[in-house]
Amino acid sequence: MVRHIYACPLRWSDMDAFGHVNNVVFLRYLEEARIDFMFRLAPGDGSPSFSGGSVVARHEIDYVRPLVHRHEPVTIESWVTKLGAASLTIAYEVKDTDQVYVRASTVVVPFNLEAQRPRRITSEEKAYLQEYMDDSADSGAGALAA
Repeated sequence: MVRHIYACPLRWSDMDAFGHVNNVVFLRYLEEARIDFMFRLAPGDGSPSFSGGSVVARHEIDYVRPLVHRHEPVTIESWVTKLGAASLTIAYEVKDTDQVYVRASTVVVPFNLEAQRPRRITSEEKAYLQEYMDDSADSGAGALAA
């Protein structure tokens, strides 16, 4: 299985009063990784894929261990766990080589901004996303509860 790898810088302002990265900031980290992942296909190569917009329908996050500020970026691995006709689920691990800080998943719905409604995933998008597909039961958020 192929995973998208994103090196996410930590910012001093990401910390909360307890000296670790604030839980809300992790949503921003996931957003940065997701945008980097989904827009690898578009529009730089002239492809219209994912350029029409998308909306987040759901986030699920398991906080495994506190992450404290440092100068080295944290790694965010992303992959696809579910691919439907008009939605996909992206799983993530925010981690270092030997430590996972967060496991999460996001349901993303492609969206036609002009028509203001969801749209179907194109065949080009589906082919790209299938390269990152791993639907094993222990992927992403919720694995801790299982």
